[in-house]
Amino acid sequence: MDWTILQQYGPLLLSGFGTTILCWALGTVFSMMLGLVIALVQRYCPSPLGWVIQAYIEIIRGTPFLVQLFVLYYGGPLIGLRLDALPAGLLGLTIYGSPYFAEIFRSAFNAVPLGQIEAARAIGMSEPSIIRRILLPLGLVSALPALVNFSIILTKETVILSIITVPELTYQTQRMSTETFRYIEANLALALFFWALVETISRVGRKLEKRVTRHLIERT
Repeated sequence: MDWTILQQYGPLLLSGFGTTILCWALGTVFSMMLGLVIALVQRYCPSPLGWVIQAYIEIIRGTPFLVQLFVLYYGGPLIGLRLDALPAGLLGLTIYGSPYFAEIFRSAFNAVPLGQIEAARAIGMSEPSIIRRILLPLGLVSALPALVNFSIILTKETVILSIITVPELTYQTQRMSTETFRYIEANLALALFFWALVETISRVGRKLEKRVTRHLIERT
């Protein structure tokens, strides 16, 4: 084990780690927002549009992320969609993650007691108000652990972005190992960086879950 090699390539690895965090954070936020929209469309829109949304969910969930990324990055120019590696990676993460988040939100919305929604309608609340004041707050409590869990899964999917030359952590560790032939040190650094990121997300998620639950208890 030659630890001095990590000092030499430290700035490169930190740069890749920063890009990994950027891709994960933006990909998670965008895919979560799109997933929420999909879940609401499924709940409130007529059947023909619902069938299209369901087909989208099944296609994306049924195909590997690597295949989707190849189609987007290399097949996009055939239809006039030319993206650099980083925007293509972010778009790919958004498309890949949105069906999973949509199913999480759909399940959480179905777990909201129907009596509370009917009571809100009985007192004249509009559907947007019901969504904002009942469906989203109560659904978030049951959805939060699954949301955090899939966010962690997305951190590991960022490694695939190296295939299209996004300069994230895996890309930089591959470059390090290719130049130095120090594969153990490079992969150990990769594992430690991802462990630190996942552990941070897990701790933040647990604190957020406790805070949201406490806030809802105080409201009631």
